[in-house]
Amino acid sequence: MTQYKSDFLNILTARGFIHQCSDFDTLDAKLMEGVQSAYIGFDATAQSLHVGNLTGIMMLKWFQECGHKPITLMGGGTSKIGDPSFKDEQRQLLDDETINANIAHIQSTCFNQFLHYGDGNNDAVMVNNNDWLDGLHYLSFLRDYGRHFTVNRMLSFDSVKTRLERESPLSLLEFNYMVMQGYDFVELNKRYGTILQMGGSDQWGNIINGVDLGHKAHQMKLIALTAPLLTTPDGVKMGKTVNGAVWLNSALLSPYDYYQFWRNCDDAMVGTLLKRFTMMPMDEITKLESLQGQEINQAKKILAFEATKLCHGEQAAKDAEMTAQKVFEQGSVGDDLPTIEIASSDVENAIVADLFIQAGLCESKGEFKRLVKGGGAKLNDKSITDVNMILGACDTDHHKISSGKKRHAIVKIK
Repeated sequence: MTQYKSDFLNILTARGFIHQCSDFDTLDAKLMEGVQSAYIGFDATAQSLHVGNLTGIMMLKWFQECGHKPITLMGGGTSKIGDPSFKDEQRQLLDDETINANIAHIQSTCFNQFLHYGDGNNDAVMVNNNDWLDGLHYLSFLRDYGRHFTVNRMLSFDSVKTRLERESPLSLLEFNYMVMQGYDFVELNKRYGTILQMGGSDQWGNIINGVDLGHKAHQMKLIALTAPLLTTPDGVKMGKTVNGAVWLNSALLSPYDYYQFWRNCDDAMVGTLLKRFTMMPMDEITKLESLQGQEINQAKKILAFEATKLCHGEQAAKDAEMTAQKVFEQGSVGDDLPTIEIASSDVENAIVADLFIQAGLCESKGEFKRLVKGGGAKLNDKSITDVNMILGACDTDHHKISSGKKRHAIVKIK
């Protein structure tokens, strides 16, 4: 393993965060000169970030742990446009009010758990690119910066090529996104002396645009650093489930469900996830990833606890751990399971399939039918055989519904 002078690069290398860097030597030397600033850009298109954003957040966290200044750049301006993705349709355009509300939610429910913000030398700063993009004069911007981008190169990006090959519409708005993103790097260097932009390996081309633009327009020495994307052993991008994104906001995904996401990871990924998404010492991780057979479950529990503690705090992690223990090891119902409520007057007509959908255990009645057919749908730990089952009157004030062995919810009767 390559040894660097800077703690930051050594830590990221040991923990598997390094995919590409435009100039390792210069970055290593800069990090030894004193406090540097680095940034990662994040969408403001939802009220929360998700597990897919965690690699970037952890890179910024380690950057701050090593004494440097992390910048979380929110795309308040670029979120009005939407980047050209591999999807066939253009992103829904959002208004300023929605974008600003999303940014406020993201800082309070996501970033504040991982980074320390303030006025100190290496305190994190949140920046909104709308602050400079909204006031740009179009003709001046095209003259000063547009001339440094060639259409030939822009057409070479995979996301653009895929859309064109499918003959899907690619708007001028989306095509301009990469120009705006490159300009962000230049602007942050002017304002904060930022030398480094980080991101996932799929962002390499966009980040290099900023590196090249800074050099061509202002002779800036900017650096790109990317991390490999995480995929499951079957090649699926990590962070998505059958029920959608694994949100970092506890209002959108309970700490218990977040804990269970990590607890249910593939055995082969335990070591990688411990390195990426916990702050545990490497020697402890090495011991845990060497476990085999049933012992690997202990490593998974530690991963789930440590990851949940980072995102939601130690008490939430303890509560989730206790609930999981009650449900899976003691067979009792935990108070922290996802809960839905129905009125006692509605019990006799309550359709169980609807309760599964409402609790997020199924997305549709078709999925519920498949779950029943496969024997995975249970009510109070007993298999459901009737897809049209009605809950009916009962003597208890709650029921436990389950999808398979690992996903559960509580139906409370009020």
